[in-house]
Amino acid sequence: MNRYTSHQFPALRILMSGQEKYSVVRTLGDAATMLISQWPGDDGEEYVVAVRTCLDAIRGTTPPNAAREALMRAADEAGIRYLSVVH
Repeated sequence: MNRYTSHQFPALRILMSGQEKYSVVRTLGDAATMLISQWPGDDGEEYVVAVRTCLDAIRGTTPPNAAREALMRAADEAGIRYLSVVH
């Protein structure tokens, strides 16, 4: 499993509702963990697409940036705020 480096998956800072701290998603593994373990709901259309796209990217059949974009759409759908992290 290739987790990719930051230039292949630019980091996102995500603030989940009710949490005082943010999470930084730096890799496809981070994105998968957030979607599966920490996401507030699992019934949104964009959420389902994000999980599928992230897993496809981990398998190497989808580019990492597609998973990142799907994660951002799922966050928009769920009302979760995020910022791109620039290094």
